[in-house]
Amino acid sequence: MNIVSLIHQRLAARLLLLATTAVFGLACAGANAVTPVPAGGALMPASQFLPEKPGFTSWRVLAQVELVKQNSKLLPTFAQTVTALDGKVIRVQGFMMPLDIGDKQRRFLLVAAPPHCSFCLPAGPDAMIEVRAKSDVRYGFDVVSLSGKLQVLKDDPAGLYYRLVDAVVTQ
Repeated sequence: MNIVSLIHQRLAARLLLLATTAVFGLACAGANAVTPVPAGGALMPASQFLPEKPGFTSWRVLAQVELVKQNSKLLPTFAQTVTALDGKVIRVQGFMMPLDIGDKQRRFLLVAAPPHCSFCLPAGPDAMIEVRAKSDVRYGFDVVSLSGKLQVLKDDPAGLYYRLVDAVVTQ
């Protein structure tokens, strides 16, 4: 194999990698934005929501947030019903998106809708909670019910709005 053929092969491989990255980037581009809330106030189509359970905080409540420009940043402004939950122990249910490899997780995202793509988040930051569990939580595709102290994040560097600390699996 001569040097020209080798250069062409490497260039073709890099172009393929670049094209693949661009396609995945476009597919996931809207995943980091705040989930648009239609005029009816629904975060997602009703069919996407888990049935609400008595004693559990609803994703509809957590969706009561707007972005407000302050200086050169867009920061979340939460409804009073949400700020009242800050520092309180809540129960919430959702779907696990692991942040590490393995079937047991201590830090993961809990999201309102079932994940549909391994490379994309299923909703905006108003429909996900960073979870820091007390002990390992087994990864699966089923609904996870958790209890823990909710932190409402007003200016998180990662763009998150909510964190659940000392979380444990509950019924």
